[in-house]
Amino acid sequence: MSDEMGIFEVMYNCRAMRRIKPDPVPEELLLKLADAGNHAPTGSNVQNVRWVIVRDPETKRQLAEENRKHLTAFMAADTVEELPHHPKAKRDRMREAVIWQIEHMHEIPALVIGCLEFSEAQADPTRAGGGGYVWPAVQNVLLAARALGLGATPTTLGLRDRARVKEILGLPDTVEAYCMMPVGYPMGNFGPVTRLPVEETVHWDQW
Repeated sequence: MSDEMGIFEVMYNCRAMRRIKPDPVPEELLLKLADAGNHAPTGSNVQNVRWVIVRDPETKRQLAEENRKHLTAFMAADTVEELPHHPKAKRDRMREAVIWQIEHMHEIPALVIGCLEFSEAQADPTRAGGGGYVWPAVQNVLLAARALGLGATPTTLGLRDRARVKEILGLPDTVEAYCMMPVGYPMGNFGPVTRLPVEETVHWDQW
């Protein structure tokens, strides 16, 4: 059914889904997500994006604790109650969903982590530049999840402590984790995303 969605329908309805059922996701669907990510472009076609798909309860628990620690601190410092395109009521609902995910991340069936494999260990500036390879792959995973009826949303705060994340995931020194996507069947309903009109974001020829 969902495989027949058009690409624009998928993009325009790829809502962040944070409330996820604990029901297991078939392994073949998780591999399909990773394969979709692998079809994104990489510089010089090096194809060095890697995936760690976490289903083990103890590993999920440890990652959930990292997420709780860093996301709780971030939310405490975030005093923005509304934005011109994001009224307070809608922002409050988003925060409630974020809090739900903090409390239940260990119960979500799969945590898909987008990584990059380098030829040698990386210092921060070089590591940061590697994101240009990972993010197109992450977007492919999110779009594929939507097309397959799976809920997902990207998060990075739970990966802030690089050393701890490497320890939890057993990553070698040459591999860096960039993005974590909790994936599963959504509790809520899919729907259109709300975005600024293109007329407000496009400039022709010059700013």
